[in-house]
Amino acid sequence: MIPFLDLKGINAQYKKELINACTKVIDSGWYIQGNECTEFEKEFANFCGTKYAIGVANGLDALILILRAYKEMGIINDEDEVIVPSNTYIASILAVSQNNLVPVLVEPDINTYLIDPNKIEEKITPKTKAILPVHLYGQTCQMDKINEIAQKYNLKVIEDSAQSHGAYFGNKRSGNLGDASGFSFYPGKNLGALGDGGAVTTNDEKLYNTIKALGNYGSHKKYENLYKGVNSRLDEIQAAMLRVKLRFLDYEIEKRREISDYYLNNIKNENIILPRVKNKNNHVWHLFVIRTNKRDELQKYLLDNGIQTLIHYPLAPHKQEAYKEWNNEIYEVSEQIHAEVLSLPISGIQSLSDTRTIVDLLNM
Repeated sequence: MIPFLDLKGINAQYKKELINACTKVIDSGWYIQGNECTEFEKEFANFCGTKYAIGVANGLDALILILRAYKEMGIINDEDEVIVPSNTYIASILAVSQNNLVPVLVEPDINTYLIDPNKIEEKITPKTKAILPVHLYGQTCQMDKINEIAQKYNLKVIEDSAQSHGAYFGNKRSGNLGDASGFSFYPGKNLGALGDGGAVTTNDEKLYNTIKALGNYGSHKKYENLYKGVNSRLDEIQAAMLRVKLRFLDYEIEKRREISDYYLNNIKNENIILPRVKNKNNHVWHLFVIRTNKRDELQKYLLDNGIQTLIHYPLAPHKQEAYKEWNNEIYEVSEQIHAEVLSLPISGIQSLSDTRTIVDLLNM
């Protein structure tokens, strides 16, 4: 069986470094908000090109805290609207709902699966306060156009960078393309922890200080609480693991690009629609997603031949029970994407032999 993602094998590459980092934390006797988290925040901010990074408990919390901070700062208020893509993973939308804000769905570009900037402006109302572009599958959105729209209407731009660690748009990395960005370090991400974790990046000092307090019970100083905060902190063990893996992230991205290049150059099945990429540096290939109107049959065929694939994602957000108020709405592009996408195996340790096997099966 060729697995979709061999996490054990990925982390085995750095086993010695990870064990040493974990041992260092254990021996320190300091497990929350210590040196490892502080150093990781500095290193990750430097990697993204931002002034600040704040470690939090997970990627969803990262987005929730950004929006919550803007509310505390008086920039966003209850019932204001936030524009989000209609084909994203539901976490992007949950972050809006959790803050008593209104998600406004915008269809993606069928070729890139990213929010279509040409469809954003028609959804803007006097209640719109932010755009939340999602760099889905590892490719950055068309941020020049999105930022131009945001400036025109005085909107905040909050990147969902959960799948795009290290991706560029122009000469800037994901995480430094808007006013703030939320990252996930879920184990399957290109930069994955050995548990849950997340981060916020920004260049805004006031936003940084507000989020830093909100995620620590609303406190800047122990036992003094500025806000009705939450407990959302990146723990020392996960920060230590991430510090190790961050050193190898660019290498991991290049390995993924080699596999994606092979897929793109060698899959010749006319029933398969391949991903489209305008600029190689804009994509870090968290997922390699093909489309076909025979998706379920293809997935079964591959599984029968020892290839594990996944569907990201089988059900559009507006079709979820959690958002049943949207169930009768129609988003044709999103519905087509969700009905046709299939994610092929890709990782930094996938062999050329396995990649060839997958391509040969797809071309039969």
